[in-house]
Amino acid sequence: MIKAFRRIFLTVLDSFGIGELPDAADFSDIGSNTYRSVCTSAMLDIPTMRSLGLDRINIVSRSGAAVKGAYGSMAEQSRGKDTTVGHWEIAGVISHEALPTFPNGFPDELMNEFSRLVGRGWIEGANKPYSGTQVIKDFGSEHCETGKLIVYTSADSVFQIAAHEQIVPLDELYSICLTARKLLKGKYGVGRVIARPFLGTAPDYYRTANRHDYSLEVPGVTMLDLLQKAGLDVISVGKIKDIFASRGITEAITAKNNREGMAALDKLIGRDFCGLCFTNLVDFDMLYGHRNNVDGYAAALSEFDAFLTRFIERMRPDDLLIITADHGCDPLTPSTDHSREYTPLLVYFDGIVPTDLKTRATFADTAATVCEAFGVDAPCCGTSYLSEITK
Repeated sequence: MIKAFRRIFLTVLDSFGIGELPDAADFSDIGSNTYRSVCTSAMLDIPTMRSLGLDRINIVSRSGAAVKGAYGSMAEQSRGKDTTVGHWEIAGVISHEALPTFPNGFPDELMNEFSRLVGRGWIEGANKPYSGTQVIKDFGSEHCETGKLIVYTSADSVFQIAAHEQIVPLDELYSICLTARKLLKGKYGVGRVIARPFLGTAPDYYRTANRHDYSLEVPGVTMLDLLQKAGLDVISVGKIKDIFASRGITEAITAKNNREGMAALDKLIGRDFCGLCFTNLVDFDMLYGHRNNVDGYAAALSEFDAFLTRFIERMRPDDLLIITADHGCDPLTPSTDHSREYTPLLVYFDGIVPTDLKTRATFADTAATVCEAFGVDAPCCGTSYLSEITK
């Protein structure tokens, strides 16, 4: 008999990859391994994740102590390595065609129409793949002097707009991003439009926590849609709401960083609800992976692990915990971009028998599992591992 669950806590450690996928060469990511890189830091102290089976995962294959959870690796089927398609696949929608990227910057015909619609110009030199911290150092002063927007991209399918909060107020920047989101369709249909506000004076400009993402609507039915339709709670924490354009979500809790996300989870573990809590913890990617900060990444994982110890102690008998990731972002490679990697799968509930879930063919196996646990029809792809963890 399969165990019944009332609450499922699905937490995504943004960018915590565990080793290159077989097609990593297609993405220029041979040799990438976020976890291996983080393990070089003396700041890493994650006994709880290791006790759930992190080091026993076949892709990791590190010696470890006794295990009290189920564990495995997840292979991404979508043609991408970014937040958007990674989360979509976790929720049951595989992107077989890659979202458009712009390695040479956005074409003039698009930028001119964007400029006409928003009433501001754009800085031509910034219009290319760029580090978000470097682009404001290079063009922040020109932006402040002219009011022109800093529009740039990355290796991912993103249209990013940086603006000083004292030059372009947040309300205006968010409105500009909404205009861009409506414009960017079809061949220009990037996965996300991202508001990147900053403050400071030259040369010490710095990004603020007022980032906001505007995602392309998911091109398929997700587990969120199905759970909401079945009358279950679907609570998002962090940027989950943005990634899914608010669709299929019954309650959204804002969390701009890991600590706010963990604080939200700390409150939710003590609250009664029936359904899914879907959380993204963004700092691993935003603050440490993209900035090649190995020690910062390790310290953030250690802080999460200490939180996880307390969280597990407060779990109820009918709670299910799933920890995974959406892609990699190896902080020891020369690149500051995401990396095409396997992601971890760690599962725990009271009474679970340690189980090797091996390599899952798609992130969508988690969507199938969540839906089966609640007795809801699952999305069309993915194989549930519920029977394996409850045997």
